[in-house]
Amino acid sequence: MAWIGTAEELLYELVQVCTMLMELFGICVLVSTAGRCFYRWLRKQAGIRLTLAQGIALALEFKMGGEVLRTVVVREWAELGILGAIIVLRGVLTFLIHWEIKNEETALEREKAGLSAEA
Repeated sequence: MAWIGTAEELLYELVQVCTMLMELFGICVLVSTAGRCFYRWLRKQAGIRLTLAQGIALALEFKMGGEVLRTVVVREWAELGILGAIIVLRGVLTFLIHWEIKNEETALEREKAGLSAEA
C-alpha cells in the first residue's frame, strides 16, 4: 500500500509541473503578442486590436487550462472554491474577449468593404 502514497505524490508533482508549463505558455503567448502588437503600433499598421485580442484570448485559455489541471490535485473544499472562482472569472474574460474579437472582425470587414466600394 506504500506505492499508493508514492503514486499520489508522483501525480501531484506531475500536475504541478504541467500546471507551471501551461502558465508559462500563457505568459509567453501574452508577452510575444504584446511585443508584436507594440511593434505594429509603432509602424502604424492596421488590425492591431484584433491581433492583441486574439493573443490575450489564447493566453487566457492556456492559463485556464493550468487551473483545470490544478483541480486534479485539490485537497480542500476552500481551495476548490478559489480555483472555481478563478476559472469562472477567466471564462468570463475569455467570453468577453471573443465577443470583442467578433466585433473587431466585423468592423474591419466593414472598413474593407467601404474602401473597396470607394475605389
